[in-house]
Amino acid sequence: MSNPLHYGKQELKMYVPPMFKPDRAASLGFAQARGFGTVCARDGNKPVASSLPFILTSAADGTPLAAFHVARGNPLAGLADGHSSWLLAVNGADAYVSADWYVSPDQVPTWLYQAVHLTGPVRKQSDSELGPHLDALSAKFENWLAPKPPWAASKMTAARLDTLKKAIVGLVMTVEEVEGSFKLNQHKSDVDYVAVSNALASQADAGAQQLARTMRELRPQLFDAQTAQLNAGAFSIEVGAPSHEEKTSNNNLESSMPEGTVS
Repeated sequence: MSNPLHYGKQELKMYVPPMFKPDRAASLGFAQARGFGTVCARDGNKPVASSLPFILTSAADGTPLAAFHVARGNPLAGLADGHSSWLLAVNGADAYVSADWYVSPDQVPTWLYQAVHLTGPVRKQSDSELGPHLDALSAKFENWLAPKPPWAASKMTAARLDTLKKAIVGLVMTVEEVEGSFKLNQHKSDVDYVAVSNALASQADAGAQQLARTMRELRPQLFDAQTAQLNAGAFSIEVGAPSHEEKTSNNNLESSMPEGTVS
């Protein structure tokens, strides 16, 4: 009997229903913007993984390259042979969705999220590559802290920097496959889509709020109409209903009129 996990040259793929599948450019853009993921390789019969920051660049032919580093004592450092395929899983915001949030009946709870998987062989960086990699990586994330003046390795003494560089191993993945899953209720009706997005936006969780913003970016026309309707409702109330001062003035005027007077 054949091994059910062995498919010859057939490779198992990330499971992504068609409605949740982003294009390659969107997946790479998401991974680059996130800049943090989990790298996984195999050591014999078991997986080995580490969570770490990374930066995406490209080779001369346009092939994406994911550069990162690990501690020299990390088992991953010894597994980078330039041939074995590794996985870099990049997760974004995620949030639970209650079935009560839908307008339509017979719904079930679910979880919304964004994730990208990058796959390819990983090699060790040369000594001459490590310094520029560390500079590019720190510059990327220091820019997130603007207007703070960016930190740079030049602020360190040469001896201390050299000691720390010897304690790590730089690695580069040649990205051969890009897969993504952006599960954002794309298959739901407009009314349910709006209801869930609004519910997520009202949660205290930052991830839920981020997903709500992303959902609104996907179908902005739904929320433009909602905003216009709310504005129109507020305008009609403002125009058609008397203000508190007007009510008070009218009440005082009516109370001052003789009984039976027709206004």
